Amino acid sequence: MTTTCVTLIDRLKAPSPNAEDWSRFTEIYTPLLLFWGQQRIGLSHAEAEDVAQDVLMMLMSKLPEFEYKADGSFRGWLRTVMLNKSRDFLRRKNRDPDNAYTDQLKRLDVKDAVELFTDQEYYAFVAKKALDLMKIEFEETTWQACWMTVVDGESAQEVSETLGISPNAVYLARSRVLRRLREEMAGMWEE
Repeated sequence: MTTTCVTLIDRLKAPSPNAEDWSRFTEIYTPLLLFWGQQRIGLSHAEAEDVAQDVLMMLMSKLPEFEYKADGSFRGWLRTVMLNKSRDFLRRKNRDPDNAYTDQLKRLDVKDAVELFTDQEYYAFVAKKALDLMKIEFEETTWQACWMTVVDGESAQEVSETLGISPNAVYLARSRVLRRLREEMAGMWEE
């Protein structure tokens, strides 16, 4: 298990980020970008894949320059990148003024980015993907103890009886998984 307290984004901002970190980032954010592209912008699945790929390619070069600011956030920056890449994509498709992309581009230009991408969607996608990826870092019992208390809402006593471990072991397991999740996702949960 990786025990560093350095966040994923900070690791990617390093001069030589490793492939595992980029893979993790891509696995977390690609489904979110596809959802935003299809459900919020109105792109087809193939179009959303193209735009998501453009966003990820741009992030590879621009992420090292990203700086957290008191009035900004990674989420807001990612929203802006997604909107701009979607606009670029739609403009490239908009060669014929009578085609369907003209109206879509107009709607995208007048919508507020905050309306397109809700915080709830962002947190749900990022948390789910991060949890899926982190599951492999823990023993099954440790993972189940955390999942059953946090997600399923079971008490430590109920979980201890189900898994055959002490209530204290349940609390420790939950604490380890949540601490690791906070370490990995620090900077992606900003307000």
